[in-house]
Amino acid sequence: MNAPERDPQRPRTVSHVCLSVEDVVEGVAVREVLPVARVLGPAALAYVSPEAFRPVEAGASTVEQLPASHPELRLLERVAGREDAGEAALDEITSPVFVVREHGQVVAAAGYRAWSSRTAHIGVLTAPGARGRGLARVTGSATVAHALAAGLLPQWRARPPASRRVAAVLGFEELGSQLSVDIAG
Repeated sequence: MNAPERDPQRPRTVSHVCLSVEDVVEGVAVREVLPVARVLGPAALAYVSPEAFRPVEAGASTVEQLPASHPELRLLERVAGREDAGEAALDEITSPVFVVREHGQVVAAAGYRAWSSRTAHIGVLTAPGARGRGLARVTGSATVAHALAAGLLPQWRARPPASRRVAAVLGFEELGSQLSVDIAG
């Protein structure tokens, strides 16, 4: 009789390790007690209700909608770089993608992935040369408005301080932290 195969989707349990919540969220201590292949985070988790949402006007920018599979989004990901594109996860979006163009090129994009628990996991990406001008706020605002209209709870996961500031401007409140760990082997 063979032992059952381990389900790769099921988390592994490590017993007899005591770490504080702070140690786990920071991730450093996790590397000391587990064979970690990769760590993503820590990141703040923020949420906004319809009442707390503070929409941002597009101003001189025109916000368009593209399907998540549109090739111009892959170009924006390449321009932004692997790390930032991975954080935004535009390739996982299930909503329309709200974009701003400059000189015909998509320079900012946002959308969300709808999760089964009625959560809209927001992803925002701005080209490095277009950052600091409010484009993440504009595309993020359009995305949040769409999610709320669909009856979803918008969630903003952010590590960089700039992304956390965008979420705060839109009315998001940080309610938790997240650390994702891939175990080696």
